[in-house]
Amino acid sequence: MARIIGYCRVSTRAQLEGNSLEQQSQEIRGRYNNAFIVEEQYSGAKDDRPKFNAILNDLVSGDVLVVTKLDRFCRTVREGLQYIDLLLKRGVRIHILNMGLIEDSPMGRLIATNLLAFAEFERAMILERTQTGKAIARQKQGFREGRPPKFTKLQLDNAISMLQTHTMKTVVEITRISESTLKRELRKRRNNI
Repeated sequence: MARIIGYCRVSTRAQLEGNSLEQQSQEIRGRYNNAFIVEEQYSGAKDDRPKFNAILNDLVSGDVLVVTKLDRFCRTVREGLQYIDLLLKRGVRIHILNMGLIEDSPMGRLIATNLLAFAEFERAMILERTQTGKAIARQKQGFREGRPPKFTKLQLDNAISMLQTHTMKTVVEITRISESTLKRELRKRRNNI
């Protein structure tokens, strides 16, 4: 019996609005209410997406692979065409909800190739804009690479001063600053003395 496998992927838990696992799953279930949904949190830029690779190995003739958008399926033209060729040769139907079914015909391959090229181009443009933004930010006074600190110097000072009269466990409970963060801050301060 043919199966309908819905694949949902995000790169991070804080994925952009409209791309969350829940939203992708709802979109697939809206079209295929009997779909088996597989969710994965893994960067599409990485070749090794364990759950996606397991799905690819498991699909057989008559099955349908459903994803909401092309960028959930692949990131490059070459990768996309490899997956499409592999699945179509096996008799697996591919449904990208915002595109439609990918047909095993010269016209279907032409359309898929063009859409894959546009998706790869869009990703390259996003990366280029990101790198340009970072380069501009590095020129600004006070630029700091990476995530902003979660706790202020005042909060850390307070927590460390509490360690003189309270246990580490108590300070963690009161301040909500993790033990590893406090120990790291203590080491940093000892090394600066």
